Amino acid sequence: MAIIDLNSDVGEAFGRWTLGDDEAIFRSVSSANVACGFHAGDPGVIRATCEKAVEAGVVIGAHVGYRDLAGFGRRFLDIDPKELADDVVYQIGALQALAAVSGGRVEYVKPHGGLYNTIVKHTAQARAVVEAVKSVNPNLPILGLPGSEVLRLAEEAGLRAVSEAFADRAYNPDGTLVSRSQPGAVLHDPVEVAEHVLRMATEQSVRTIDGSVLTIRAESICVHGDSPGAVAMATEVKSALIDAGVSIGSFL
Repeated sequence: MAIIDLNSDVGEAFGRWTLGDDEAIFRSVSSANVACGFHAGDPGVIRATCEKAVEAGVVIGAHVGYRDLAGFGRRFLDIDPKELADDVVYQIGALQALAAVSGGRVEYVKPHGGLYNTIVKHTAQARAVVEAVKSVNPNLPILGLPGSEVLRLAEEAGLRAVSEAFADRAYNPDGTLVSRSQPGAVLHDPVEVAEHVLRMATEQSVRTIDGSVLTIRAESICVHGDSPGAVAMATEVKSALIDAGVSIGSFL
């Protein structure tokens, strides 16, 4: 039976501001990208999210990003690579501590939002992320877009590079994600999203924004936890995969 990892961005509440239904999402996914406090999340939210992940048997990953709470980490920051590396180390360390007191541990790293998109092509920032992860724990895999600089550099550094695809995002013909500022960038129909994922998991391909078909081999597929109808989409995706004979399990 084929196996695919489903991951989701979680722990993105902050103070009195709430976002997503992480507990419900955990019923459909195998990996949790937990916000580490720089784009979202605070100590209480992080600890509670880790506790729920451990209870659900979901693997915990560090969802590191730019220090940009106001922009939810989705804006590009022209940050010095050394400062970026220190920020990434700081975030992983914070999550490691809160995961540990929750009975879990950090098993991988996935950059978030603006940082994720930047290190597809930005070599200096990609190298900073790789060096930061390696300095903390060289056994931590890094999730990223297929063909990205960060995955190339991760492999060069001896880290495990895990290719990722997105359940609810449209793709450009070159394999990059359509900018959220463009119409059609985010998919909302659970049935359409499930078909999108099935094609990725069973045919290793994706239909791009211009209608062409692109080969894409991914070990993990992200179902965003903050999208409208996220729980319904995750449930539909899980059901479609199982019906197609694809099991859901961590890439580790």
